[in-house]
Amino acid sequence: MLTSLSIENYALIKHLQISPDKGLNIVTGETGAGKSIMLGALGLLLGNRADTKVLLDQSRKCVIEGVFDISAYALEPLFEEFDIDFDRECIVRREISASGKSRAFVNDGVTNLDFLKQLGIRLMDVHSQHETLRLAHNHYQLEIIDTVASTSELLNEVQEAFKAYQEKHRIYKSLITEGDQIRKESDYNQFLFEELDNAQLDSDEQESLEEELNKLENAEEIKTKLNGALSISDRSEINLTNMIQEMKTLLNQISQFSPKYASLLERVESTRIELKDIVSELETEEDSVVYDPNRAEEVQERLNLIYKLQQKHQVGSIEELLSIYDELGNKVLKVENLDEAIEEANRAKQEAYQKALKLAQELSGQRQSVFEGFSDQVISLLSELGMPNATISMDHSNTELNANGIDQIDILFSANKGVAPQVLKQAASGGEFSRLMFSIKYILAKKTALPTIVFDEIDTGISGEIAIKMAQMMLEMAKSHQVITITHLPQIAAKGQSHYFVFKDESTDITTSQIRKLNQEERLNEIAEMIGGKQASTNAFDSARELMKV
Repeated sequence: MLTSLSIENYALIKHLQISPDKGLNIVTGETGAGKSIMLGALGLLLGNRADTKVLLDQSRKCVIEGVFDISAYALEPLFEEFDIDFDRECIVRREISASGKSRAFVNDGVTNLDFLKQLGIRLMDVHSQHETLRLAHNHYQLEIIDTVASTSELLNEVQEAFKAYQEKHRIYKSLITEGDQIRKESDYNQFLFEELDNAQLDSDEQESLEEELNKLENAEEIKTKLNGALSISDRSEINLTNMIQEMKTLLNQISQFSPKYASLLERVESTRIELKDIVSELETEEDSVVYDPNRAEEVQERLNLIYKLQQKHQVGSIEELLSIYDELGNKVLKVENLDEAIEEANRAKQEAYQKALKLAQELSGQRQSVFEGFSDQVISLLSELGMPNATISMDHSNTELNANGIDQIDILFSANKGVAPQVLKQAASGGEFSRLMFSIKYILAKKTALPTIVFDEIDTGISGEIAIKMAQMMLEMAKSHQVITITHLPQIAAKGQSHYFVFKDESTDITTSQIRKLNQEERLNEIAEMIGGKQASTNAFDSARELMKV
């Protein structure tokens, strides 16, 4: 339940602090004093979008903080899912800066609006005029039936099964679309694949072929230069090999005279050995260079094929051609296996559909099982609220399978004897709608574990004994829920276990909204004024005492 609410710099509120009791809390005040502003602030705590227009002082941030006792509501899994620290006392805070940036905190940890919304629907049920209008929508009526029928577990199964069906359907449609495209391209892909397959490409061959062709085309020059190098190093009368050998002989004769000479001798010997290796390699290379025009033509033809394929596929390497070869192979293989894949995907889709449909049919049966009992309960409550001739019936039909099952539900309502029930948007006046909505809320309260229920002027269009009866029903709800009721009716205000009064403060340059908790005498005065106006008569005070049972 809500144990504390603090609002700063929001709309007409400069600073407001209340600590609602766990029973029936009444909020009264003049029209425009700011009662509904509190609902807007609560909405921000429950994940509604923020707007900088709500800032009273545009130079300061707005801070709204609610403290909730959630010890009895098994919310630990939700906190774990969103990786938020859990505490039996849950502190929710929204901050809106002057620049328009909004931040949300739970237990002093930054969070997002998605979590606030998930948490909010488990903490508070805020009734407003907007929700009364929602009652006319089929989706909301279905939510009501689901709550009455306690279908949450089965509904989750249906939603998961339908989600799985949608994924299988997506895969099937994707295969169909892909198959059409693949079939259009299959002949060309087959040709390209076979062309690359016949080429028998090797990832390393292009570089070696280009090197070989370069040698073949320049064989004469290469052989001449290699011969020249051999002549200088080993084959002429005066050559490097003999000269280095002579250096070695001379240094060997004096090496004993100095370590430096011995060192030079070692270096010359190393040079002689290295030169010997060079000469050997030069001879090998010189022997390998042969001018072979036939081989040059073969290599050129092979390279031309490689270049042609690279140009055709707009790539620059054999590795890329081999990658395209693999892709084409997969496409060719996919065409061969396409019909089988589509058939398998269709079978999986149908199985997923049948599973979801079976669950949806079970869900539909569970929903329909409460139609009569729910209608009877609402009719009985409406009779107590001064509508003895009201009738309720459920119009049910099946729809295409969707995430909510296969049910189309219309609550049909008539307030008057002899008038056939009609869809809600055509059947009820403001006061009748309020009583119908309240009756439904009264039933739902027994089915939910929501800590807090908030009513914003749900008493519209009623008065007298009906208002007293509604107040008694609120007291009944307050035995298991915290109830906060914004009202203009003295009959309801008088039954409150705590009474808060909202008023405008015009003592400064800026009008602000204030709130205070009334003591017993102040409550008596407020209820008397609600009955008889500012100059309440003795009769008004007597009536107030009677309503309060003082």
